[in-house]
Amino acid sequence: MSDHILPKRTYYTIYLLLLFCTYLTWQVAFFDLGAMNTVAALVIALFKAAIVVLFFMHVKYGTRLTWVVVLGSVFWLGILLALTFNDYLTRGWRTYG
Repeated sequence: MSDHILPKRTYYTIYLLLLFCTYLTWQVAFFDLGAMNTVAALVIALFKAAIVVLFFMHVKYGTRLTWVVVLGSVFWLGILLALTFNDYLTRGWRTYG
C-alpha cells in the first residue's frame, strides 16, 4: 500500500477544480454548439474522472501493478463499448405501422 500522503491543500484544490469543471459543463449546455455539446460535456467528464482516479483513488502514486489494473480496466471498457456500438450500428432500422 502506498504511504504517500498529500497535503489538505491539494485535496481542496482538486475539489475546487472539480466544482469548476461541473460549472463549466453546466455552462456549455446553454451554448448551441450543435453536436459538439455532447463532445464537450464528455471531454469535461473524462477529465473529471481522470482527476478522481489519479488523486482520490491514489493511482498517481500507486505501484506499477495499480497502473496495470487501471489501464486493463479502461481497455476492457473500450472492448465492451466497441462491441456495443458494433451491434447498435449494424442493426437494420425498420419502422412498423
